[in-house]
Amino acid sequence: MNPADRPTPEIASVLERLRSGTSGLTGDEASRRLAEHGRNELEKTEKATPLKILASQFLDFMLILLIVAAIVSFLIGERLDGFVITGFVVFNAVLGFIQEYRAERALEALKSMITPQARVVRDGGEQMVDAAELVPGDLLLLAAGDRVQADSMIIEGDLQMDESVLTGESQPVDRGAAQTVHTGTTVSRGRGTCVVTETGMRTEFGKIAAMVQTGERETPLQRRMKQLAKYIGIGALIICIVVFITGTLQGIAANEMFLASVSLAVAAVPEGLPAVVTITLAIGVQRMVKKNVIVRKLQAVEALGCATVICTDKTGTLTENKMTVRKISVNGALIEVTGEGYAPSGKFMSGENEIDLPQLILRIGVLCNDSSLVQSDNGNWTIVGDPTEGALVVAAAKAGIDKQDLVNRYPRVAEIPFDSDYKYMTTIHEIRDSGGVGDADVDDNDVGDAWSGSGRLVCVKGALDSILKLCTHIYKDGRVAEMTADDLDSINHLHTEMTSDALRVLALAYRRSDEADAGTDADTDTAEDRKHRYGRDLVFAGMAGMIDPPRPGVREAIATCRKAGITTIMITGDHKETARAIALDLGIIGIEPADPGNPTNLINPTNPTNPIGHTNHTNPKDPEYPERMATGEDLDAGSGQDAYVYARTSPAHKVQIISSLRDQGNVVAMTGDGVNDAPALKMADIGVAMGITGTDVAKEASDMVLTDDNFASIVHAVEEGRGIYDNIKKFIRFQLSTNVGAILLIFVGLLAGMPLPLAPMQILFVNLLMDGPPALSLSMEPYHQTMNRPPRDPRESIITGDVLKFITGAGLLMFIATILVFWYVLQMPGLEEDVVTHARTLAFTTFVFFQLFNALNCRSERYSLSRIGLFSNRYMIGAVLLCALLQLCILYVPFLQLMFDTVALGLWDWVIVLSVSSTIFLAVEGTKVIRSATS
Repeated sequence: MNPADRPTPEIASVLERLRSGTSGLTGDEASRRLAEHGRNELEKTEKATPLKILASQFLDFMLILLIVAAIVSFLIGERLDGFVITGFVVFNAVLGFIQEYRAERALEALKSMITPQARVVRDGGEQMVDAAELVPGDLLLLAAGDRVQADSMIIEGDLQMDESVLTGESQPVDRGAAQTVHTGTTVSRGRGTCVVTETGMRTEFGKIAAMVQTGERETPLQRRMKQLAKYIGIGALIICIVVFITGTLQGIAANEMFLASVSLAVAAVPEGLPAVVTITLAIGVQRMVKKNVIVRKLQAVEALGCATVICTDKTGTLTENKMTVRKISVNGALIEVTGEGYAPSGKFMSGENEIDLPQLILRIGVLCNDSSLVQSDNGNWTIVGDPTEGALVVAAAKAGIDKQDLVNRYPRVAEIPFDSDYKYMTTIHEIRDSGGVGDADVDDNDVGDAWSGSGRLVCVKGALDSILKLCTHIYKDGRVAEMTADDLDSINHLHTEMTSDALRVLALAYRRSDEADAGTDADTDTAEDRKHRYGRDLVFAGMAGMIDPPRPGVREAIATCRKAGITTIMITGDHKETARAIALDLGIIGIEPADPGNPTNLINPTNPTNPIGHTNHTNPKDPEYPERMATGEDLDAGSGQDAYVYARTSPAHKVQIISSLRDQGNVVAMTGDGVNDAPALKMADIGVAMGITGTDVAKEASDMVLTDDNFASIVHAVEEGRGIYDNIKKFIRFQLSTNVGAILLIFVGLLAGMPLPLAPMQILFVNLLMDGPPALSLSMEPYHQTMNRPPRDPRESIITGDVLKFITGAGLLMFIATILVFWYVLQMPGLEEDVVTHARTLAFTTFVFFQLFNALNCRSERYSLSRIGLFSNRYMIGAVLLCALLQLCILYVPFLQLMFDTVALGLWDWVIVLSVSSTIFLAVEGTKVIRSATS
């Protein structure tokens, strides 16, 4: 709040009641109030406690079956079997608890990664604090795009609020001094200072929180996995009933067949599949955090693997967002500006000569500006605020202009915030400087008078086409003159020259307000009133051209996208020539999109050095191809739907572009940061908000947030999305192939009149392996060249034809080989009971090692183990060794032999086990090698 302004009695009363003031609270007072009022959070729905999660495991249908089997075993006197089954029940419950608890913890961790922030005044200065730490009496600073984090009263400024979250009304409403803004509403336009009146559950939003709190939604993939497990379970139960009937009809004891059937049902049903899917998603999402991507909705992970188009902003996403003024146009000439980054050191050059730049244009850029240049403790210079505005402050500092000094001489009294519809910003200042702009600035009294005396000064900056519509005069050759057609031609020529060098150009203008304006109390006007009052009869001062260099790694990331069959589309509000220059530099245009069947078929006719490193050739039939560009005007006229670069666009055009792309069957990722980007982010399959420059509204509308605002992070996220899906498929391949083998082994063995090939306890151990360490370690598998293939079809079933072939083939191989081993041992001489036990032990061990070799197979669907590296997944190696050790214990520890009905195996037995079980590894890995050699 301007110290000269006195609050109204109503505002003063509220400030007094809250014991607050224009300098905000002190840090100590804020801490005291936080302890008194509590955190500014809504009461959360009751979370499942660890005890509840553990108890819920015993409600699982498969575990209930095992509990019944244990009870029956005790009742019929099979106490050992009863204890063993009880042990399996407890072990499976603990395993399920660990899986579900890890999933819950992972999801909670994801929720806590995005902490809403609020800009407040404390200890007399601006600070960013966690929204949960807001307390009554805090001074809250709001601007367009901010979400209100606590109920507050406006004490200065005008705000246009979107209150639809509370009222359901989509039409924004105006709020001014002494009016209240509520938690959850968003600022559509304007800036203001507010005092926090209520926090947490005492806010209006808190009062209705109980009606809007909902649980975490399942992703489509999670729902499909639950359905898959359900259908497999029904089928398995039917088969197990048939197995029970078949066994009893063949004379096998009913109690033994009951236990075997229940064990087979438990082993056949992939009850761990939904949990593993959740864990895999959560682990993958946590990996993304390390790559500067925070996923807000798990559904986005699935969509990432299908993305065919990434629509991206230019500034700050493809580029560094460190704007630097490189050229300034004044007096019909271009002046070069030297210097790098935000350091206020550089020269103004006309040709080879250093000159003193007229300060008029720089002063306009500083006053019509909300950014500040700050030097940190380590000596580095940074910008607080918008980088484009910051570039103007840095350029002025190079000319010796101190922003704070200028602001004190020309304090701002009103403003028209920048809006994407009219593309300019206006500030109105009170003139307190009687000395004019100074001898170094201009040599004409007309200009000097505009900056001295009393009254008000209007400063405007924005897009050239918008500013020219407001200008009737021009400053040139030290004088103010009427704008002529020649002046317009010269301005447009210089603008074209600047934009062709990839410079972003801002036009600057000013005027002295007339007597009628000076007598108007601008503080009571709305932004629209000020626009009509001050947006006319301006004096054109010149243009500033700045560049934002591409971020390191973006060019390579775009090339990676092309290789992966993903098209990158740039959508920017910049001039067409600026957009074209950046797009050519990054390889968005001038390079033919990759053919998914031949992803290295790239051309770059504009760059003979071909920095991307691909074949360089042109298309003689269409010299402009593939430089397909369009503007917002083209879209309005119904053309430009197939462009790769869109310039001079508005947020509404983004919605139009996304709608067109989706109608063509594309899966679209869209970046955005502003309030008006929210509809496009919602419409896109994957809405991507910027974590640094993004508004609260954009983040709320998004599916994921980039913490570094870097395009390369989107590409990392796509790679993670593909990898997560691949790992889920690996688990399915492993588990279902074992299911097929186990069911066929028991069912066909009984139909053939054989004894049970596996004892009930042995079947339960097989189930442990399917849901245990080897299966879980597949979710930790590193990703293998996921960006070397086109995106998958979003309609594709997770059990594709190739997956079904593998499940069938591997399951049949395990079944046939194991039952042949069982049959082979049954032919040996000896006591029948000893022979059957020996045969079961050998068949059991063979089947277990089949699983261990198969787990190694499932690490990659395409690449052999020698290519991906045996030790690249240390979790898998540890899991295989652990399970092999457990199997040895079952075979050679006496009390375990008794529990699992096994005998010690000899050397020849091990030759059979390893030679037979390794066939699945040799067959699958050999197929991969042959396929790789012939492709």
